[in-house]
Amino acid sequence: MARQAQIGVTGLAVMGRNLARNLARHGHTVALHNRTAARTRELVERFGDEGDFVATESAEEFVAALERPRRLVVMVKAGEPTDAVIDAFAPLLEPGDMIMDGGNAHFEDTRRREAALRERGLHFVGCGISGGEEGALNGPSIMPGGSAESYAALGPLLESIAAKVDGEPCCAHMGPDGAGHFVKMVHNGIEYADMQLIAEAYDLLRRVAGFEPARIAEVFRGWNTGRLDSYLIEITAEVLSHTDAATDRPFVDIVADRAEQKGTGRWTVQTALDLGVPVSGIAEAVFARSLSGHGRLREAARGLPGPARPVLHPDDAARFADNVEEALYASKIVAYAQGWHLIEAGSAAYGWDIDRGAVARIWRGGCIIRARFLDEIRAAYHGGGDAPVTLLTDPTFAEALRAAQNPWRHVVAEATELGVPVPGISSALAYYDALRAERLPAALVQGQRDFFGAHTYERADRPGTFHTEWAGDRAEQEV
Repeated sequence: MARQAQIGVTGLAVMGRNLARNLARHGHTVALHNRTAARTRELVERFGDEGDFVATESAEEFVAALERPRRLVVMVKAGEPTDAVIDAFAPLLEPGDMIMDGGNAHFEDTRRREAALRERGLHFVGCGISGGEEGALNGPSIMPGGSAESYAALGPLLESIAAKVDGEPCCAHMGPDGAGHFVKMVHNGIEYADMQLIAEAYDLLRRVAGFEPARIAEVFRGWNTGRLDSYLIEITAEVLSHTDAATDRPFVDIVADRAEQKGTGRWTVQTALDLGVPVSGIAEAVFARSLSGHGRLREAARGLPGPARPVLHPDDAARFADNVEEALYASKIVAYAQGWHLIEAGSAAYGWDIDRGAVARIWRGGCIIRARFLDEIRAAYHGGGDAPVTLLTDPTFAEALRAAQNPWRHVVAEATELGVPVPGISSALAYYDALRAERLPAALVQGQRDFFGAHTYERADRPGTFHTEWAGDRAEQEV
């Protein structure tokens, strides 16, 4: 009888190949399949000594190599390619078998696929995997959705290959159908915001404080030893300290200033709009990338007037750098708070019951936004029913925001006076101020809406819904 594999991976580009190697390294027998068999043979030839692989060349052979219940991992491009693979393999499977999609699928696609396969008795697991190529090989953060039954069969394998922090695997069941891919989408949205905030901090240190990239790299290395300790701060220092071999100039100066995107940040903002959740920090990060790519627009606007930008005196520059650290940390708290609000709203809308403390726990290692302060976020949501309505009111973060008040506002004011754009940092401050406000000008907006469209309004002093006859005697009617 042919060898039986505990799990199979189809789609052996870099991510799929590394995930298969990770599984094999942890003692699991892994069946391999790829549309082009040459890639399968190459993996076995190069890495066959890392574990037990079963190479197959057809869909039928691949499925036959899997023990029951079959666990089949799809690692192909999101969208139509994923549907094509599912359509090819589903007829070969039997009730109780499971297909796991480890790509960056939209959670609504995952919900559709899960429902269709459930009717055939198959389990579909939409699984977010974060950490890039290195994470897939050495330990990613893993966010599987799907049924509890599928996690009972698949979870132990995923937990074995996930990153570990304090001995705990960075993997947990997120909830039914699309919950895993939803959480991964929000992770990527927060990642957009985090990267934008870090980029703005760099820009402020360069254009206001007058620091060169090598010195800014040292500043970031210092920050990485404290509360800003994170993967993104760490790699930022590495990028800023790198020198281009061809020109001997700082690497950051020879890279075109056009930031690209693959769409998950945009999905996050679109979903937040649908759910009515303000994620202004993520939205600003998406728009900043979009603006950077409009070369013709930027070229046309370069002659527009703006303020002079004097570089600060060295003594003032050092103090300003400290203020930027405060502003960056406060703004990051806001970005993460917005992300957790979106997770809560999505969980409620789709009936997923996502454990927000577990999300923080599994993001502490392996993923791109892994950071020290995720321990504090985990602690904030550890109490279940005692969890804060927003991270901003958690005692630990509320104190950090209180301490950041003056530096944060100073940085935004200085940047505005000197014409340095800080959409992420300033929108974070605006969100914070809007939440804490006793009254918002939304009252006037409702009055305007009632005036031109009879959209009605509610009163602050008594219950009910009202309309004023603006074109007539301006009498108020309860409707």
